[in-house]
Amino acid sequence: MAIIGSWLPPSRDHWELLTFLWQIFPLFTLIQWLSDFYPQGKTSIPSRLNLPGKYAWAVMETPGFVCVLYCMLTIPTTQGIEHLPAANWLMAALFSIHYIYRAIISPLFLNPSMSPIHPFIMLSALSFQVINGTCIGGYLAGYGPTTPQDWAGTMVRIQVGLVIFFAGFFGNMYHDDELREIRRAAARNQKRKAEAQGEKSKEGKVDKVYEMPQNGLFRLVLYPHFFCEWIEWCGFWIIGGWACVPARTFLINEVTTMTPRALAGRRWYVERFGKEKVGSRKAVIPGLI
Repeated sequence: MAIIGSWLPPSRDHWELLTFLWQIFPLFTLIQWLSDFYPQGKTSIPSRLNLPGKYAWAVMETPGFVCVLYCMLTIPTTQGIEHLPAANWLMAALFSIHYIYRAIISPLFLNPSMSPIHPFIMLSALSFQVINGTCIGGYLAGYGPTTPQDWAGTMVRIQVGLVIFFAGFFGNMYHDDELREIRRAAARNQKRKAEAQGEKSKEGKVDKVYEMPQNGLFRLVLYPHFFCEWIEWCGFWIIGGWACVPARTFLINEVTTMTPRALAGRRWYVERFGKEKVGSRKAVIPGLI
């Protein structure tokens, strides 16, 4: 059943058009180089429109893997495909694993708290996820490789890609948890202070606390979780191969939209903690930027 005519799931013609247009997305990210305005996380702003961070994050990040799985379940029948190759399902599973962690487990079950998110950010990210998920889902569901023969001779490439993907995935999780520990420590201190003063602690609410993380790649860069995510999607693209245009486009789009955010974040750290404390740490890629 189609949700939006021949767009979701997309017909082959619409998928090809969408995939082509998605490759020019980096042009739209140029505006981020002109302004540090980004009303989310540590740079969130007071606004009556703000949405609760945890739930807004889950809503805006979930559609990506949902679109991929929806395409996988609907497009094959329109193309006369009985069984998709195992490698197609492998890539769909990797994409889903990442976003189930990122969109559901991390914000709703692991994060002690999250700053509010402006609706502009939520709608922008949600649009990104729908388009990206549709491009990747269409490729894996019938508009890319459709037989085991299409994957012949790629076992080594898939294995290398898997190692790189999971290195990035676990690196991303590790550095996310380093950031969570700052909030968890703040929650423990907050609870101790409240108990010492005979007050009831604010359950589920943690005051904003920012520190300079020190472990792992945080010694070298301020946004290692961004860097590890790029490694992850590089591995994903390697699995799909050079012909997997949606995977390549996704990686490029992530790098072009997250790099200016990381550089703006570094300026935020310098403003808040001073150049001396930030030291030689780069923004996102060790030793480079």
